[in-house]
Amino acid sequence: MTNTILIVEDEHILREIMKDYLLNEGYHVLEAGDGREALSTFQNHEVDLLILDIMLPEIDGWSVCQRIRKTSNVPIIMLTARVDEDDTLLGFELGADDYVTKPYSPQILLARAKRLLENRHMQEPDSSIISSSGITVSLSSRTVSVDEVHISLTHTEFEILIYLMENKGIIINREQLITKIWGYDFVGDDRTVNSHIRNLRHKLGHKAKCIVTVVRSGYKFEELS
Repeated sequence: MTNTILIVEDEHILREIMKDYLLNEGYHVLEAGDGREALSTFQNHEVDLLILDIMLPEIDGWSVCQRIRKTSNVPIIMLTARVDEDDTLLGFELGADDYVTKPYSPQILLARAKRLLENRHMQEPDSSIISSSGITVSLSSRTVSVDEVHISLTHTEFEILIYLMENKGIIINREQLITKIWGYDFVGDDRTVNSHIRNLRHKLGHKAKCIVTVVRSGYKFEELS
């Protein structure tokens, strides 16, 4: 099955370069030159991954990301010419899965996209369920419920939760999380991980206590008594 990637970039030349690389890898590519067109295109097509510039006409990338996250957990890579860490963290707070700073190597962007898509479409047997303390994760359908109530997680939040639950009781340091979720080439820091953990805890509600912070070490998943 061919994956569909939506490129949202107002600079035509950059959009064409990205498109050529993705087409050469066999992906189906959709394009949008502004935020309003991006939302319309996303609504009317099946999209497997979104490459989203921040500085867009009509509606900026942050707002596009925020609106899409209300209805979808599609992986989102945000592009920015900004270097301010607070801007990067804002993107993660709004639900972005990865962040690439301009100027960037198309090969690096392609590698990030491949990694997210491979993780998203990794198939497990239908019986593959992880459950602990009222949190139930279906690996095949990529759904999560808390006390039988469905919650919506982003791709990255889902991957973090699985990793912690599969290693229940074991301390996972931030470097391990970064390598597992984003790969060795990820350029980020502890604040990136903290931001995703904070978002995940918020969505888990009263079950957030299962994710324990181990000071100066990392995180671990503990079953509630």
